[in-house]
Amino acid sequence: MAMGFSLEIDPWVYRAKFHEDGGWTEEYVEKPHLTPSEEAAMPPSEKAELLLRRNNFADLPLVNYTSQYGMGCFEGLKAFPQLDGSLKLFRPDENGKRMEASMKGLLMPGFPPDTFLTAVRTLVGRNKCIGFAPSYDPGWAAADFVQGSAVYVRPFTCAEPGIGVGISRSPWVIMITTPVGSYFKPGNTKAVTTRRVRATPGGTGWIKADSNYVTSALAKKEAELAGFMEAVFLDAREHAYFEEGSSCNIFFVMKDGTLVTPRLEDTILPGITRKSILILAHEKGISTEERPVSVKDAFSNAKECFVSGTAAGITPIESITHDGKEAVFAGRKTGDVTRALLKTLKGIQYGALPDAYGWMFPAILAAPRP
Repeated sequence: MAMGFSLEIDPWVYRAKFHEDGGWTEEYVEKPHLTPSEEAAMPPSEKAELLLRRNNFADLPLVNYTSQYGMGCFEGLKAFPQLDGSLKLFRPDENGKRMEASMKGLLMPGFPPDTFLTAVRTLVGRNKCIGFAPSYDPGWAAADFVQGSAVYVRPFTCAEPGIGVGISRSPWVIMITTPVGSYFKPGNTKAVTTRRVRATPGGTGWIKADSNYVTSALAKKEAELAGFMEAVFLDAREHAYFEEGSSCNIFFVMKDGTLVTPRLEDTILPGITRKSILILAHEKGISTEERPVSVKDAFSNAKECFVSGTAAGITPIESITHDGKEAVFAGRKTGDVTRALLKTLKGIQYGALPDAYGWMFPAILAAPRP
């Protein structure tokens, strides 16, 4: 089983380039590779060299608005192995819409969502055709698929050459796939609030922008060094209201059974998993609210807490520490509401439960040639 993210980039990659006439030129590129079994048997040094060659485009500019100023954005989504041997992507149409919005939010030309959807499905399909995809493991179901493997898809932008502070008007969009497993390390699921500020009103917090993740990475590493799994950001104005985890949305189950999550403002990323959880909760008859959630309210009235995202899935949080005080949720175990939502979401994603929402899109299995 793959753990976390991996730089074992699969052989087929995709890229598109925007041109001044308003069009995009697309291409699928087959990078150097052997069969999966042959690569697994390679000496580590040779395998590292092979992967380095995959993770490289010699014709992309070193000095550009992305490398110099973080002027770029990205997406993250997964394709899940199914019992019938197929691969299906979870809500890739929503990722396409969000990436277009992110690019426009950075004053780039937006990448068309229909083009995004076809490219993602085709890229995943091409890599599956040459054996680069996990197989369904029936044993995953026993633990609600928490330890299941998947294909991670990372679409991202890369700007044209530039050294002065500026915006990207003719970017590349590149997509790669790689194996992925559980995001958080096994062990405690404790979180701690951070004094760092992820986003301010009027900024880029609602965009999946490269630059947003610098502060997130620092806060998460500081939390881990202090013995916690996750860092949680509070609002920039009062530092009294929950906003997000380091790379995930946050939910609380209150004592009255209501599922509460911070209302989307321009400082909070509109998570696709977040959106899906609210739908699933409604279908289960769980009352939901999107509103500001203060530290005081959560510490006094929340009985469960979890974070959500493409990488995190639904991950229970056993406690949050703020200014030296700890609030413990569900007796440090997975709460009933959290578990029910987790089982339903994962069941749909891995095909163990019916997809009543049209969320799962099959990979396009085409002959892997340009």
